[in-house]
Amino acid sequence: MKKHLNTLFVTTQGAYLAKEGETVVVKTDGKVALQVPIHTLGGIVCFGQVSCSPYLMGFCAERDVAISFLSEHGRFLARVQGPVSGNVLLRREQYRWADDPQRTTEIARSVLLGKVTNSRAVLQRALRDHSDKIDTSEIQEALIRLAEILRLLRQDMPLEQMRGYEGEAAKSYFSVFDHLITSQKEVFQFKERNRRPPLDPVNCLLSFLYTLLLHDVRSALESVGLDPAVGYLHRDRPGRPGLALDMLEEFRPVIADRLALSLINLGQVRENGFRKMETGAVLMTDETRKTVLVAYQKRKQEEIEHPFLKEKMLMGLLFHIQALLMARFVRGDMDGYPVFFWR
Repeated sequence: MKKHLNTLFVTTQGAYLAKEGETVVVKTDGKVALQVPIHTLGGIVCFGQVSCSPYLMGFCAERDVAISFLSEHGRFLARVQGPVSGNVLLRREQYRWADDPQRTTEIARSVLLGKVTNSRAVLQRALRDHSDKIDTSEIQEALIRLAEILRLLRQDMPLEQMRGYEGEAAKSYFSVFDHLITSQKEVFQFKERNRRPPLDPVNCLLSFLYTLLLHDVRSALESVGLDPAVGYLHRDRPGRPGLALDMLEEFRPVIADRLALSLINLGQVRENGFRKMETGAVLMTDETRKTVLVAYQKRKQEEIEHPFLKEKMLMGLLFHIQALLMARFVRGDMDGYPVFFWR
């Protein structure tokens, strides 16, 4: 169990969460394992066989602390939260924009520019740090193609065409992703992106980290009063948090992809930390999952300078800052959404 930057992750199977005064108590085998004041929490994520008392769920709903339930291996199951916060006028404007092709295209373009730019930055950082260990020629080719896609995305075009360029960008980026893995190559090989289920350890890591990111982004959007279900690049679909998936795109390469590479290249995850099931799905062991959670929380503690605000902040605050900027844009306080560009 790890608590940092307002998120409590509970991975101990059989754990029970309850309310005690103004605190959240985590019990295992009938004994108190952790007790956390509610005011220090912004979210709780439960993995596997973890249960919560009804009183705690009501208490968390009143205090705007969302509780997410995931399977033991990180698949999203359900979420408990209180009334939607924020101004109803903000959400109504968000819905109007979702029905406006021009507004939809404008936001989708910003999201994709952020995703592709940050993907290029990951490849450029790899060239700078590991040019002696990787195939620089193929990565240079991918960088050239991504730069061309960025140029095309800045032109006027329908949403479906932009999605086509997004697919091309992802293909170019992931075609050289394996070159960024510089150690344990006999175990951690990346051929292509696959999910539901992931079929190799690298995809297993990526999918799990994307799930953690999505939880944080969704919570940030809800905290500023935006509806995470109504997106622009990701259109409406029952059960899909479209806007959260939109905002997730700018963070995937910088936070999730780089962290997965670090865990592999530094030897923090090993071959014995993954299990292949009869179905072909690859799953993490409990120990590896805890290692990834700790690393994810540490990554959120790193300090960066926000490219738009020009202020230093912890990486874990980026989700909330970007959600605030999106809300200001939708309210009409800004001329555009300043997507996060990593430098």
